[in-house]
Amino acid sequence: MTLVAGVDSSTQSCKIVIVESETGAVVRTGRASHPDGTEVDPTLWWDALLLAISDAGGLDDVAALSIAGQQHGMVCLDDAGEVVRPALLWNDTRSAAAASDLIDEVGADVWAETIGTVPVASFTATKLRWLRDAEPQNAERTAAVALPHDYLTWRLLGYGPQNPDLDALVTDRSDASGTGYWSAATGEYRLDFLERALGKVVTLPRVLPPYASAGTTDGSIDGIPAGIVVGAGAGDNAGAALGLGATEGDAVISLGTSGTAFAVVGRPVADATGTVAGFADASGLFLPLVATLNAARVISATATLLGRELDDVAALALSAAPGADGLVLLPYLEGERTPNLPTATGSVIGLTLANATPANLARAAVEGMLCGLADGLDAITDQGLAVERVLMIGGGAKSAAVQQIAPEIFGVPVTVPAAGEYVAVGAARQAAWTLTGELPIWAGAETQVFTGDEQPVIRRQYAAAQRSVTY
Repeated sequence: MTLVAGVDSSTQSCKIVIVESETGAVVRTGRASHPDGTEVDPTLWWDALLLAISDAGGLDDVAALSIAGQQHGMVCLDDAGEVVRPALLWNDTRSAAAASDLIDEVGADVWAETIGTVPVASFTATKLRWLRDAEPQNAERTAAVALPHDYLTWRLLGYGPQNPDLDALVTDRSDASGTGYWSAATGEYRLDFLERALGKVVTLPRVLPPYASAGTTDGSIDGIPAGIVVGAGAGDNAGAALGLGATEGDAVISLGTSGTAFAVVGRPVADATGTVAGFADASGLFLPLVATLNAARVISATATLLGRELDDVAALALSAAPGADGLVLLPYLEGERTPNLPTATGSVIGLTLANATPANLARAAVEGMLCGLADGLDAITDQGLAVERVLMIGGGAKSAAVQQIAPEIFGVPVTVPAAGEYVAVGAARQAAWTLTGELPIWAGAETQVFTGDEQPVIRRQYAAAQRSVTY
């Protein structure tokens, strides 16, 4: 029995699954926490990876491993392989003004046609512009820029301050497509866009094909045996699509720290409005994606506000009528990426004496979170892309209220796979592909399909609430 491993280095934690390469059956797992905050020292991710590996029982019997990770994070390295400053994460909005500057200088249509994305605060390019302007001494010291999963792959292969070969940095097309200076359509870096952002050209990771090996471990790291084949890795959403076995026609709604709506398609997408990011996937296709900063934590915040447990909030929400008697929550609790409102705050609209109940507030929270993603799914289909099936995953998808209200908002049946670490499983599937040269077909997880009559009042109220607030 050959074992392979997949890692999900997410915002909140590092998770590893070790599976049988032929069947995908999970043999064992491990986990370690990441620190809170919107900027993190990348060496702490490395420490968490080693702890998660140990928690999973080590890698002595593992033949191959791939790492998927949170997208966009700005990891700057100097000539000595040292981290220049804590990495700015995807949800750090201090680069919002930099995003506006980059759009003004080039034009949104040029960004969309050239790169496939229009800058927002989340993207690496905007963070590099912020670095150039806010911390010029750190920009000057920067010799290479990597993404979170690139950095961890590099360290796993024995590089770092002890072996600072910056030319050994590698990435994959899915994660590179979220930087703002790599084109999903052409498969090439645009160094002129990198220079526009940072003010200079620095070393960038080599972009590997999805099935290519980044190298093998050399035995120089305690707890990491020599000879493990290391895959190219992936961005987290692309890893989830691979783990789910999503194919053309599938759309995925992911409800984690952030919310994402994405679809697997056969052609690149360029949306000059900036709503849809034209990313690449981890199989050689494309992954148009809409992201919101606020997802499952909207329900957690509502639970805190109401002084209830999450299950109680779900029960309250289901006890209220669709549309929450006119109460609407715009859930921009940490600013927002889609719509692009980085400095916005949440708003409760339509509150009256008659509808001021815990049940209506709970219902409005669930509806508000899902309406933002329904808008995103509409933006994807507006690009002329067909969606035949909607899958819903992530911590937020476990909520009974989310499961039952989602079909009322999306207007189609919603398939919810059994809870699982789909990003890590996707990375493991890539590791098996790297090891054997063939992408394995693994049995899909058990699913539940939720249906319900579409309730147009929900989205109609939500759209009216958006129009009523000026930011």
